[in-house]
Amino acid sequence: MEQILSQAKKVAEEAEVFRVSSEQTQVRFEANRLKQLQTKQQTSVALRIVKNGRTGYATATEAGDGTELVNNAVETAEFGTKAAFKLPGPTEYPAVDILDEAVNSVSIKEMVGLGEAMIAAVTAHTPDILCEASVSHSVSTVTIINSRGGQADYRKSAFSLGIEGSLIEGTDMLFVGESQSSCHPLSETATVTAEVLRQLDLAKNRATAPSKQLPVVFTPNGIASGLMMPLMSAFNGKTVLEGASPIGSKQGQLVFDKQFNLYDDPTINYRPGSRPCDDEGVISQRTTLVKKGIIADFLYDLQTAALAGKPSTGNGSRSRGGLPSPSPSAFTIIPGDTTFDDMIKDIKEGLLVDYLMGASQGNVLGGDFSGNVLLGYKIENGEVVGRVKDTMVSGNIYKLLKDITAIGSQARWVGSSLLTPPIYLPGISVASKG
Repeated sequence: MEQILSQAKKVAEEAEVFRVSSEQTQVRFEANRLKQLQTKQQTSVALRIVKNGRTGYATATEAGDGTELVNNAVETAEFGTKAAFKLPGPTEYPAVDILDEAVNSVSIKEMVGLGEAMIAAVTAHTPDILCEASVSHSVSTVTIINSRGGQADYRKSAFSLGIEGSLIEGTDMLFVGESQSSCHPLSETATVTAEVLRQLDLAKNRATAPSKQLPVVFTPNGIASGLMMPLMSAFNGKTVLEGASPIGSKQGQLVFDKQFNLYDDPTINYRPGSRPCDDEGVISQRTTLVKKGIIADFLYDLQTAALAGKPSTGNGSRSRGGLPSPSPSAFTIIPGDTTFDDMIKDIKEGLLVDYLMGASQGNVLGGDFSGNVLLGYKIENGEVVGRVKDTMVSGNIYKLLKDITAIGSQARWVGSSLLTPPIYLPGISVASKG
């Protein structure tokens, strides 16, 4: 990397070398049986330069002596965007615990055992169900050096397991699933399987939803599949800069319910989305996005921050070494003070939504969503009475989150980048064939 940087500094005003390497082992099951065992190693090296005020970029899986990489970056700089940013100099990074060497000591045999345990628990409950499961662990190394003396180097571990099940009876198809991730090894599957069994128990009976406005409780999975994509787009500094975010001009204004608080935090220990710095070497920090309903900030990388006249929030992210762009690390919705059971008990007639399908196909930037209820249940007189099918919900997140009935008192992780409690909304448009 030093050789590549040395060559680049001779032909450019600024230069940065980004290298990421990883080794991942994965065990996959299909139709209740072991399907695949795989270990793969990946490395990518990316060079970003500023030449004549414009950004040049090149990437490779094998950098060699760097000559070709530098030449390719110089070629692209001729047509690159105008560079508004300055690379960070030497920096002291916060201590963020994201590496547990023990993940590498988990054998393939143990991983197979975890997958088998998940499938056994679910099929013991529902013998006819067909399950897909996966267990994986990885360790990645990220290194960044630049021409201003900036340097970052860290290693991160990840371990994940999950299961999905499908049950088909005639024309009726039921889909259930859950997953869990951490930087630590996961040695038990009870958390995941308990959630799947909960879904199966609630789905035993059938119910019909009316076509009208209904109160709806979104579980954490429901929020992830239905409400988060518009928010992630709206708080992206690039979207704000382009004038496409509906909240881009509303910083300091009350846009959401006063109960609603949202932040992004890549400094949470032992979460796969955490890191001491972003992929440009900018210090990671907790960024408050919404405080008591008021828009506080947006997520920026170096380029978008410079164009907006603001400092980077440390949210520059790359996909396998691509050019940086603003991206959340760990969206966190602060819990409220209402239990999940109390939410359900409060509803005379409504829905509990676990998963939406296709909700991001509408006008995402405008906050609109419309999705099929892949997994959801009817609530009657404070009780969940059965699963609904052929049902859609739709709305606009800015209108819905302006008036929140309650926010759950317990939050949980969905995947590696969202921590949220359930949210109870007073009225959403429901359309059902029933």
